[in-house]
Amino acid sequence: LERKTHAFLLCFLATDGSKWSFLEHKGPVMAAPYEPLPSNVRFFYDGKQMKLSPEAEEVATFFAKMLDHEYTTKDTFRKNFFKDWRKEMTSEEKSKITDLKKCNFNEMGEYFKVQSEARKAMTKDDKLKIKVENERLLQEYGFCIMDNHKERIANFRIEPPGLFRGRGDHPKMGMLKRRIRPEDIIINCSKGSKQPKPPTGTKWKEVRHDNKVTWLVSWTENIQGAIKYIMLNPSSRIKGEKDWQKYETARNLKKCVERLRNQYREDWKSKEMRIRQRAVALYFIDKLALRAGNEKEEGESADTVGCCSLRVEHINLYPEKDGQDFVVEFDFLGKDSIRYYNKVPVEKRVFKNLQLFMENKQPEDDLFDRLNTSILNKHLQELMDGLTAKVFRTYNASITLQQQLKELTTDENLPAKILSYNRANRAVAILCNHQRAQPKTFEKSMQNLQTKIDAKKDQLSDAKRDVKSKKAVERLEEQLMKLEVQATDREENKQIALGTSKLNYLDPRISVAWCKKWGIPIEKIYNKTQREKFAWAIDMAEDDYEF
Repeated sequence: LERKTHAFLLCFLATDGSKWSFLEHKGPVMAAPYEPLPSNVRFFYDGKQMKLSPEAEEVATFFAKMLDHEYTTKDTFRKNFFKDWRKEMTSEEKSKITDLKKCNFNEMGEYFKVQSEARKAMTKDDKLKIKVENERLLQEYGFCIMDNHKERIANFRIEPPGLFRGRGDHPKMGMLKRRIRPEDIIINCSKGSKQPKPPTGTKWKEVRHDNKVTWLVSWTENIQGAIKYIMLNPSSRIKGEKDWQKYETARNLKKCVERLRNQYREDWKSKEMRIRQRAVALYFIDKLALRAGNEKEEGESADTVGCCSLRVEHINLYPEKDGQDFVVEFDFLGKDSIRYYNKVPVEKRVFKNLQLFMENKQPEDDLFDRLNTSILNKHLQELMDGLTAKVFRTYNASITLQQQLKELTTDENLPAKILSYNRANRAVAILCNHQRAQPKTFEKSMQNLQTKIDAKKDQLSDAKRDVKSKKAVERLEEQLMKLEVQATDREENKQIALGTSKLNYLDPRISVAWCKKWGIPIEKIYNKTQREKFAWAIDMAEDDYEF
């Protein structure tokens, strides 16, 4: 392992912080221009046909494409959409179209359904033409040259305009994601390279030569004001190095985590209120994998919070609840407006401190009024080089996976082992509050699976009656078990998002080592994209790897 690690690091980052000395690429592929609807596809307002201007029509099509989605029934979505749509209308359209309820998008919606069906029913030749064109674009725009290496680019297409959905009940859902134009785009490449050419008659916002960053293209999106980037593919050398560094930092925390825990426990008794608050916040970050909670601009986005920005109204204290002592009930909106709800027993001193922090405060007051993220991060840096709240999250996620795999895996058949892995992964996703809405197709797919299970049971009953078919009975029993395991897995997984922790918080070497130890093909755990991203771990980890 040491030899492999050394080989991996031979190509490591320069000491001056530069990430490359030469970078050349073709720039982004812009979103296709809007194609107006055929004249027989009509829009009606208050029962009367109305011809829309191209700008207003394009935004109307975004809504029409979503008519079957529950988003278009939500008040927030409808209100935000209508407000942004009106900005794209001519003054004449604005004076006529004043009520979304009077708008009839049905013909547009039907037109897009027909288009969708036509795409599904394409001939092999037509599909091949599209595949060839996509391959051509990939070869032209999907690679860059970085320090004599041809590296794959992750997302070289600029996202087309549309309506913002957001996760959870996001207050900005329904707003218009505007079309990104060349004038919005910053290009990053080296001075001596062939610079990407903007589309004819346009120019880039800026061309810069910053070798301290690894992005190739950037722009600012209009909904959250976030900067978006075109980066290298996760399988690239530079991304692999960053991943490796991230998990090594989390492993460094493992070496000193007990010292840190003892210290914050001592700090619960401090004479200084700011130190007590910092220590309790750190306990939550460690025990519950809460995010630190970066401050937001006044009035920005949703009312989302993290650990440092919790308010009194976000927690309830119960000296005894459900047979447990000193219970804290959390209820707040976390990142991406995903609700965090949890009831956890805490240590008595934490409970007493929380009572103290809440004394004489209003519900809207800060729980930790002597703490913010910059104070916390400065303290974490002093405790360990490179330590942040995210490192705690990565450490706790990875160590949880490793412990769960040891507890859950037994020498059973392959489907049962995969179920054990998913259950271990699920424990991490629950710790990190990675939720998702139940898929729309969930009930139907479960019914289909149950039908298969029932049919298999009938086959098995028939085979058991036939004395000669012992082999067939064994085969059918194994097939039945596989289907039943699949059903259990799907049911347990319906509202948990496993992918986020798998990609961002779990040291991939734990999973690779588990696969090697139990003789499980890596494809059963990681899909093709994930295998490319974690190629370094697949090469590096042996079956005895310990996080």
